[in-house]
Amino acid sequence: MFVAEENESQGMSDEHKAALAKGRAESRAVRDYLDALQNPPSSSDPEQLRAKVAELEDKIAAEDSPVGKLQLVQQRLDVEDELATADSGVDMAALEEAFVEAAASYAERKGIAWPAWRELGVPAAVLKSAGVKRTRRSAGS
Repeated sequence: MFVAEENESQGMSDEHKAALAKGRAESRAVRDYLDALQNPPSSSDPEQLRAKVAELEDKIAAEDSPVGKLQLVQQRLDVEDELATADSGVDMAALEEAFVEAAASYAERKGIAWPAWRELGVPAAVLKSAGVKRTRRSAGS
């Protein structure tokens, strides 16, 4: 079977290879943007968050009540989660730009309609910039 696959790839035209590469790049741009929408980077200052973690650790050490300690630990965990996204260095503008370039072609190829994008949190203005048609159903349906 490997030999057959190898022969097929050798017989692939440059145009077909380029189309496959374009499809992979579009898929990556869409995936990365949707991932960032689902897990947005924090707008908080990482240094302030680190200070808050240290403050909470001091409060945890001083807390006598197990329930109070539990609540403080959860607060610290929440701040640490926010710190992780603040430190991620995600460039939403670059991800959005790549998405805008890829979304219309990707939507057409995959049969993704406007409402599906919107349900995942893609702003209408971004879809409009991308040239995604405002339809209920995709043309491929």
